[in-house]
Amino acid sequence: MSAPRKLPASALYQSCDPQQLDFETTAELEDLDHLIAQERATEAIHLGASIEQEGYNLFVLGREGTGRRSLVQQYLEGKARDEKPASDWCYLNNFEESRQPRAIELPAGRGRELAEDMHQLVDDARAAIPAAFESEDYRTRRESIENELQEEQEAAFEEVNHRAKERGIGIIQTPTGIAFAPIRDGETLGPEEFNKLPKRERERIVRETEEVGKELQAVMQQAPKRVREARRRVRELDREIALWAVGSLIEELTHKYETHEPVVQYLQQVSEDVVENIGLFRKSPDDQSPLQQLFGGRTSGEETEGSPATQRYGVNVLVDHSGAEGAPVVFEHNPTFQRLLGRIEHVSQMGTLITNFLLAKGGALHNANGGYLVLDARKLLTQPFAYDGLKRALQSRELRIESLGQAYSLVSTVSLDPEPIPLSVKVVLIGERLLYYLLQALDPEFPTLFKVAADFEDDVDRSEENTRLYARLLATLARRDSLKPLDRQAVARIIEESAREASDGEKLSARIRPVADIMREADFWAAKTGSEVIGLEAVEQAVESRVRRSARIRDRMQEEILRNTILIDTEGQAVGQINGLAALQIGDFRFGRPNRITARVALGTGKVIDIEREVELGGPIHSKGVFILSSYLAATYAADQPLSLSASLVFEQSYSGVEGDSASCAELCALLSALADAPIDQSLAITGSVDQRGAVQAIGGVNEKIEGFFDICRARGLTGSQGVLIPEANVKHLMLRAEVRDAVESGQFHLHAVSDVDQAMEILTGLPAGKAGPDGAFPEGTFNQRVRSRLVDFAEKRRKQNAKEESGGES
Repeated sequence: MSAPRKLPASALYQSCDPQQLDFETTAELEDLDHLIAQERATEAIHLGASIEQEGYNLFVLGREGTGRRSLVQQYLEGKARDEKPASDWCYLNNFEESRQPRAIELPAGRGRELAEDMHQLVDDARAAIPAAFESEDYRTRRESIENELQEEQEAAFEEVNHRAKERGIGIIQTPTGIAFAPIRDGETLGPEEFNKLPKRERERIVRETEEVGKELQAVMQQAPKRVREARRRVRELDREIALWAVGSLIEELTHKYETHEPVVQYLQQVSEDVVENIGLFRKSPDDQSPLQQLFGGRTSGEETEGSPATQRYGVNVLVDHSGAEGAPVVFEHNPTFQRLLGRIEHVSQMGTLITNFLLAKGGALHNANGGYLVLDARKLLTQPFAYDGLKRALQSRELRIESLGQAYSLVSTVSLDPEPIPLSVKVVLIGERLLYYLLQALDPEFPTLFKVAADFEDDVDRSEENTRLYARLLATLARRDSLKPLDRQAVARIIEESAREASDGEKLSARIRPVADIMREADFWAAKTGSEVIGLEAVEQAVESRVRRSARIRDRMQEEILRNTILIDTEGQAVGQINGLAALQIGDFRFGRPNRITARVALGTGKVIDIEREVELGGPIHSKGVFILSSYLAATYAADQPLSLSASLVFEQSYSGVEGDSASCAELCALLSALADAPIDQSLAITGSVDQRGAVQAIGGVNEKIEGFFDICRARGLTGSQGVLIPEANVKHLMLRAEVRDAVESGQFHLHAVSDVDQAMEILTGLPAGKAGPDGAFPEGTFNQRVRSRLVDFAEKRRKQNAKEESGGES
């Protein structure tokens, strides 16, 4: 068994020597154009962004603040600059089915150009068409048609009237209609005169009147037909004039867009539609004759901005890449369903919501089509229906604008159904590892859509090369945020703080955000002193102020310990009682605090009761640690006989959940102390987990745990006997505060590195542990011999008790 090791002050902190930095200030250093030691993630991003096969989208995973977003943005924007700009997409009116607007693709910038051209076309048509219809030629030809109709009507009526006169019948127009009357010598006969006529004459007149009535009825029935024919001729004339008025305008646009067949087809449809809807452009004279009103029924009045003509022939530029250099890179910070997939807006008109193709709006996927879309995974998953909408678009490889009500059949109202747009986009999700693994496990579609994972390192090796790169990173951050340059002492201190952030003296944290925040605050403190350079003092003040802002809860807990509200001993001895150490995380601030752990033993059936677990305050990992120490007890001290004890373990004054196995070594030591009836030195605390063979294993938060106990000891007064036992495997993780190091240097505080429980018990109790001989017995007077003797005694008493119970049962 190796001996425990008392650690010197030099082992408590891996400092960065400023003299090894070959610069005076960071102003001398070049910018760093890549992240340190993130080659694995960079290779994955390159692979995912370059493969054009379906499903090779990216999920970038890692801790927040490691530069994931910055690296993704830098890489994608650099790659996109060398790629061709994405196409513009426009929606045009579908004249056959207005509910289904047509989508057309145009080169970057041509969409806006087409919209401007169509707007100009409408403006030109507003001027050209009324002018054409006010021309002398049009008036003459239209009046000719109107006159022909009037002459035909008059001729037909005159012919009937002439035949009626020949038969002695007059046709008279009255206020109530047309009447017939007999005529003699050009005079109309009255009723009395008619009755004086011979009967045969009267009967003839009646028959003739009926015949004339039928002839007049036949003429009247032909009048609507003649009017319809006249209307048809007027419409043909209107079409001819309108086509003549706008034909050259449309022909000019057709020639301009002759290489874009969809636009040419659309312009042909516009030409045909304009002549069918001339009223959208014609002016309505105030002094129309009844006949003109009859033929001008299609006129819609004066044209105004935003009027039906603009709405009918306008262009909805859904995606405009005018002036774009390279493919689009879109960061959507609020990925709702509509902001991703687009929406259809409505306007209120006379109390009714209406819409048209101009009110279809694109989303982030439309803007990123042909390029890259970057989304925050957590925000995406917390927005209703957004993740499902994204998957549906990626699977179908098309973008369909529809409301949530339409997509999920929640409403049955009629709305637009725009033509889908083909989708070609690379989606990058950025999120925590937990989200990635949950999606991998719970969503069978996720692995088929996001086949590349770019996993960012949490920390990097603290090598000389990485130290130099880290200094360049600090120089880059300072220039990016317009901060003062840092001198070499300040750089060295921030590198040390990065190692502490990584909780490892041999590593540097890959999280850039905390370092950048320290630099910004140090710049503030340097400015207050009038310094042109950020020095060591400014960095120290920034670090201390950050701790002070976050340490209220820690200070209140320590205050309650110092007031003996929470009972923690830092001197004296006690059996079955030990100072364990715990680490707490409150937001971004982590700190340590001591916990009193006690153990009680009695004769029993070999059960070790974890009180935290019994009341459901202990987590599964903590319970696992208790089971392990039960196994260690049985195998080490009672391998040849039943374990006949009843023991209980508890975290005193613990009112919340306990999780983790970092206290299992402390629990085992308290239990062994109770069994051996050997008091434990209360000026010491211990942390570490233990395995079934008694080896002490590494734990997390070792720096904070040591400092938490040190703060209590220092507040009560350092005696020179106080200290902490830590696992040997944690020595490389030490990055302790200066006051702890100073206390160790002066012999006022001690750190012991132990590798097994025996080493720990020797330090805690002052007794030799003792090593078992070939027969399994421990040397007399050793700690382990006292534990075994107590367990043997329990076993003997248990056997006697069982025998007595059996004999009593037989009698």
